[in-house]
Amino acid sequence: MAQNPQATAAVPDLSVRLGPLRLKNPVMTASGTFGYGEEFADFLDLGCLGAVVVKGISLLPRPGNPPPRIVETPAGMINAIGLENVGVEVFLASRLPGLRERGVPVIVNIFGNTVEEYAELASRLDGAAGIEALEINISCPNVKQGGMIFGTDPAMAAKVVEAVRLSTGLPLITKLTPNVTRIGEIARAVVDAGSDILSCINTVAAMAVDIFSRRPKLANVMGGLSGPAIRPVALRCTYEVVRSVNVPVIGIGGITGAADALEFLLVGARAVQVGTANFINPATAVEILEGIERFLQVQGLAGIEEFIGTLDTGCLFPFAEESCEWIDLKQP
Repeated sequence: MAQNPQATAAVPDLSVRLGPLRLKNPVMTASGTFGYGEEFADFLDLGCLGAVVVKGISLLPRPGNPPPRIVETPAGMINAIGLENVGVEVFLASRLPGLRERGVPVIVNIFGNTVEEYAELASRLDGAAGIEALEINISCPNVKQGGMIFGTDPAMAAKVVEAVRLSTGLPLITKLTPNVTRIGEIARAVVDAGSDILSCINTVAAMAVDIFSRRPKLANVMGGLSGPAIRPVALRCTYEVVRSVNVPVIGIGGITGAADALEFLLVGARAVQVGTANFINPATAVEILEGIERFLQVQGLAGIEEFIGTLDTGCLFPFAEESCEWIDLKQP
């Protein structure tokens, strides 16, 4: 029997545990789409989020790729920013302190051109107050060195994670690329190498061209596709990775509303990251969090743990008679 749309339960428990990482709720922001966090402080209370994942940090500052670096596509965008960032020293001195004052867990996305750079970067971030975990970026498709080259080869991916594991005691999240044929193989390799958590997926390799100038629309020629266009791919990858490893998984890719986020949680992700939607509506992550809470209340669930990973693949059709189409996840 369908739930009464007017009936609500007590405030559900949204806290989640991801291996060594404990978060008050499962909604994070995705690296590269939320700056260093404080840029969004005028639009939402950062302290409401499960965590903020800052844009990728390297040992030295990077200017990124030349423009044009972003192009809109149907149901998404392609970016070739090239991991522009201020470098680890400036981040620690002038970006992290402000975030720490906001009371939100900070996860630092890291990348390097060599295995040694990943290790040194992890060592410099180790022990910095306010950093709860590192997310290892081995999957960026729009840089010439490092990036996806590490994430498409199980042995190389494992080498990076092993080096970082030896350099820090922080929880490690490895961000996987969808640009492989067997994502589960990469997932198992990095878990065996010491990754505590996995996040998937990064952007899908893509390109766009202009038929009049007969030139690429991106100076880098190729970039990474993100947004709703990749959500079904991301959901499939998340489903596969959850079933390939015994560590927590964070779902990423085209999440724009609470229903999208709930799909990833249903297939077994223990948290989600909100990315491209932040460019359209800076408060998207908080709205998604509120929508998840309303959904759990209407469903009569005491907490998010009662929903995570409960997908029933035994009988796909017909759908159950109980319908939740009347639930407006955008309204209180």
